[in-house]
Amino acid sequence: MTDQPQPEYRIEDLAHLSGATVRTIRAYQDRGLLPRPERRGRANVYGDAHLARLRQIADLLERGYTLASIKELLEAWDAGRDLGGVLGLVAEIDGPWSDEKASRIGRADLHTAFGGVPDDAALAEAVELGVLERVPGRDDEFLVPSPQELAVAAELHSAGVPLAAIARHLREVRAEVEHIASRFLDFTTEHVFQPFLDHPPTEAEAVEAAALIRRLRPLAQQTIDAELARAMRTLATRHLRHHLVESLPPAAADRPAVTVAAPSARRELPGGERAAPSGPATGRDPVALPAATVRAVRDLVGPENTAEFIAAAAQREVQARTMDALAAPATRGARTAATARTKATTADLDGEDG
Repeated sequence: MTDQPQPEYRIEDLAHLSGATVRTIRAYQDRGLLPRPERRGRANVYGDAHLARLRQIADLLERGYTLASIKELLEAWDAGRDLGGVLGLVAEIDGPWSDEKASRIGRADLHTAFGGVPDDAALAEAVELGVLERVPGRDDEFLVPSPQELAVAAELHSAGVPLAAIARHLREVRAEVEHIASRFLDFTTEHVFQPFLDHPPTEAEAVEAAALIRRLRPLAQQTIDAELARAMRTLATRHLRHHLVESLPPAAADRPAVTVAAPSARRELPGGERAAPSGPATGRDPVALPAATVRAVRDLVGPENTAEFIAAAAQREVQARTMDALAAPATRGARTAATARTKATTADLDGEDG
C-alpha cells in the first residue's frame, strides 16, 4: 500500500484556498510567520502545512492578537509546547484595559453634540488624537473608542470651553497619564513579573503570569481614581472658592454674604453692653458678615482657618468689652471721689480768700 502524495500548491492556489492575498503570504514569509516554500526547479511549492499555518494566523488575528504576538505563539507551537497557558497569557496582555465599549456616531449627531456648527479643523484634530476614528468607506460616520471621553469633551464645550482649548488640555493630560502608566508598569515589572522575564515561561508560569495580569489590570485605574478624588477634595474647593469670590462684583461683595452662628443667650452688663453667657448657649442666632470682610480674613489666614479666626476675634472683643464693663463701676467711683475732693479743695481755697 503506497502513501498518498501530499498536495502541492502554487502561491496563487494557496492564496485562493486560505483567503489571503499573494502579497500577504509573502509578507508573512518575510516576518517569519510562514515557512519558506520548497524549491522545485524554477517553481516554489507550498503544502498543507502552509495552508494550516495561514488558517491559524487568520484565526488568531480575528481573536485580536497582533502579528508580533502570533509569531511568539507559533514559535512556541513549533517548539512542541502546549499553547493553552501561552494563549491565555497573550490574551491577557493584548486584552482591553477598560470595560468601556466603543461606539459609532454620525457626522450630524457629532455636530449637534458640539454646538451644531461644523468645524473641520477640530474634527481633524479629534481624529489625530484618536478621540474619533474614521470608518473606511463612510465619510458620514466615525468610530468612538471612548464614548466617555467624547462625552466629557461635549460637556466642556457646552460649558463654554473652546474646542482648541479642550484639545490642548487632552494632550497635556495624556502626557501626564502616560507617565503614570509607565511608572506603574515599571513598578509591577520590578516587584511582580521579574521572575518570569529571564527565561521563556513554562506552561504553569504562563498561567500564573496571566492570572497576575488579570488581578493587576484594574489596580492602575483604581489607584488613579482614588488619588484624583483626594487631590480634588484637597485643592478644588479652595481653588474654586478663591477664584469665584474674587470675581464677585463690588456690589455683591459689599452685601452680607456669609453667615456664622453666635450664642443667643446673652446677659446685660452695666452701661447697656451685652456679654456672652458663662454657661452653654441655649440657641444660636445667625450673624451675617460682609463677603469683603470674610475674603480679607481668608487671604490673611487661609480658608481652612477663616471661621476659627473670626470666632477668636469676636471672642476677644467680647472679653475686652466684658472687662471694660466690669471695671466701669470702680472707674466711675474713682472719678466721683476725685471730683468731690476737687470741690472740697476749691471750697477751702475760696474760704481762705474770703
